[in-house]
Amino acid sequence: MGMGGGGGGGGRRRRMGGMNEINVTPLIDVMLVLLVIFMVTAPLLTTGVEVDLPKVKSAPMQTDDSKMLVIVTADEHVYLGKDEITAAIEDRLKSNARLQEEKELYVQADENVKYGVVLRVMAAARMAGVEKLGMVTDPLVVK
Repeated sequence: MGMGGGGGGGGRRRRMGGMNEINVTPLIDVMLVLLVIFMVTAPLLTTGVEVDLPKVKSAPMQTDDSKMLVIVTADEHVYLGKDEITAAIEDRLKSNARLQEEKELYVQADENVKYGVVLRVMAAARMAGVEKLGMVTDPLVVK
């Protein structure tokens, strides 16, 4: 009784088709690398990077009196048009029907106002649903 196998193939036959399984190890490696990259860069996106902004001349913005304007004075009072809204900025912006319809607001701040005060006004505007937020400045005068 002899065991005979034809062709000396060692008993294994080769399949004549594609692979049944996909090797997911390289995919997992790439995904983990991307995860680490995003985990490192995400905090940088929210905190920002310290920069010194350049002083440049720019073309004047075409304005008309129909634009919604928030004014921040040097003594940190906030006005929506001519009405003072310092005590409840976000609530007053949310309750303004015209602002909720247009979703556009311009901020005009005195140059001596602290940066944090202007940022609080801008954050309140974003929380109130403003989508277009612009800054109004005086043109740079070259002597």
